[in-house]
Amino acid sequence: MLSRVHRAASVIATLTIATFFVSTVVVELMGDAAVVARVKALIVTPGLFILIPALMATGGSGFALARGRSGRLVDLKKRRMPVIVALGALVLLPCALVLAQWSAAGRYDGAFYALQALELLAGALNLTLMALNARDGLRLAGRLRPR
Repeated sequence: MLSRVHRAASVIATLTIATFFVSTVVVELMGDAAVVARVKALIVTPGLFILIPALMATGGSGFALARGRSGRLVDLKKRRMPVIVALGALVLLPCALVLAQWSAAGRYDGAFYALQALELLAGALNLTLMALNARDGLRLAGRLRPR
């Protein structure tokens, strides 16, 4: 049961971050200021209200599943988690909130785009780390053959 909760929460979290990333890139390339502002607002509400509980459930269930286990894959996953959390809490969350505010106010200046670039870079790194954790989790569960 716990592994199903972990799997579902991690899929929801990963897809949510991927949706934020793709929608940001698409509206920046194709949308006007009003569409950018709407997407930024949707990322905050309801997006963060979906993402944050999913990340918490993923982390909590992952640590519970790893209790008493050891090995290279478990250690790698445990080392990635603080980076994922730090990027989310210290970079992605503040960026999302500030960019939503700035876009609602029509502030599309150099600072906006610099912060947008930082958010996209941190999001890509987070997605990469989460994908690596998913791969290693599948290997631990025996659903993916080791290299």
